[in-house]
Amino acid sequence: MTGLLPLLPVMLPPGPSPLDNPLKGYASYADSWFKTQGPVSMGYFYVSWKELEPEEGKYAWEKLEKRWDSGVAKGKHVVLRLFLEYPGQPYGVPDWVPVRTIDYKDYKGGKTPDYKDPKLMEPLLRFIAAFGARYDTNPRVAFIALGTLGHWGEWHTWPSEHLFAPVEVQNQVVDAYKKAFPTVPILARYALSPSTNLPWLGYHDDYFPVDTLEGKDRMWRFLPAMKIAGRTENWKVAPIGAEIEPDKGGKWLGEGWDQTLSAAQQIHLSWIGPYSPAIDEKLPERSDELIQKIGYDFRLRRLDERADGGGWRVTVQGMNQGIAPFYRAWPIRLKDFATGKVYTSDADVRKWLPGPIAASFALPAEPKGALGFGIEDPWTSKPAISFANTLPKKEGWTIVRSAK
Repeated sequence: MTGLLPLLPVMLPPGPSPLDNPLKGYASYADSWFKTQGPVSMGYFYVSWKELEPEEGKYAWEKLEKRWDSGVAKGKHVVLRLFLEYPGQPYGVPDWVPVRTIDYKDYKGGKTPDYKDPKLMEPLLRFIAAFGARYDTNPRVAFIALGTLGHWGEWHTWPSEHLFAPVEVQNQVVDAYKKAFPTVPILARYALSPSTNLPWLGYHDDYFPVDTLEGKDRMWRFLPAMKIAGRTENWKVAPIGAEIEPDKGGKWLGEGWDQTLSAAQQIHLSWIGPYSPAIDEKLPERSDELIQKIGYDFRLRRLDERADGGGWRVTVQGMNQGIAPFYRAWPIRLKDFATGKVYTSDADVRKWLPGPIAASFALPAEPKGALGFGIEDPWTSKPAISFANTLPKKEGWTIVRSAK
C-alpha cells in the first residue's frame, strides 16, 4: 500500500459531448415507413389496447415486442404510449369491452369510447395494471407516456371537448399508472390539468418550440402553463420530452435556432420525439449540436486515490454540463482490469443535476491494473454512457487510470 498520503489527483482531459448516449436526444417514430437519419437513441411506439388485449385476459405482448427488433428501434430503448382512439386509424378499444362509442368527424374522423360509461373503467384499469406488470421492470423500456385518454392519447378531444373523460376518470387513470409503473418515469401532456398537476410526473411538449415559451393564450403554452401550475422544478425528478413541429427541423435548427435552444434550456429538455429532426427529408445541419445540448452531459474531471482504513478509496469527480439529470437508477461501476473485479458506488446517478458530480468506490487494496469507469445499462449489463472526455475505452469502460 502506498503510504498514508493520497496520491496526486489524475486530471482527466475534456472532449466533445457524445452523440450516442442513451435515454436522451431523439426518440423517433419506429414504424418502418419512417426513415430516420442521424443518431437516434430510442424508438417511440404508439400501441392500442385492442392490439395488446384482443381477448379478455389474453395479452399479445409479443406482438408489440417483435416491433422493437426492426427499424430504428433495433438495439435501442423504447418509449411506449397507449391509446384508445387515434383519428384516422382503427378504433383502439377491444371488441369484447361493451362500452358505448361515439363517432366524431374531427381530423380524419373516428370513434371514441364514452368515458362516462362505467363498463369502460374496470377492464381498462385492470389492463393498465397488467401493462405495468409486463413493462415496469423491463430494462429496455425507457419512459412511458401517460397517454390512453383522448385523441392519440394526448388527453384532449379538441375541438369536441365534451367527448373527453371527466376528471374522476382522469384521476383513476393517473392513479393506475402510478401504481403500475413505480420504476419507469411517466410523462403527461398537461401540467395544468387538475389530474396531472403532480410533483412526480414528467411532461411532454407536443408542439416544440412553437408553443413552448411565452405568448398569447398562456394556459395553452407549455412553459407558461408549467409556471402557472407550479411545475417548473419537476425536471429535477422526472424527464421533459417534446415533439418538434413536423417537417420544420430545417427552420427550427436554422433561422429559429435561438428560440429552439432557449426553449430547450428553459424547460430542461431531455429528448425529442416521436417526431424529431432525424425524420426530416434532409437532416438539419445543427441536428448533432441539438442532441449534445439537451439532456444530461457528463464530463469527468479528476480521479483521486487514497488509503482508507485497511482498504483503498477511489473517487471520480466531474460535471454534469448538460441541462437535465439522468432519470433511471443505473449502477455506477469501477472495474479493476488487473483482477477483473467490479465495484459499485453508492452514488445515485439520478441525483446528478447540472453541476458537480462524484462517485466514490471502496476497494480492499490499492489496485495495480487499469481502472475503468462506467454507468451500466441493466438491459445489457454493460457500461452504456459515454463521457465528454478524450479517454480510451476498453470493453465499453472509460479508462480513467492506466495500469501501474
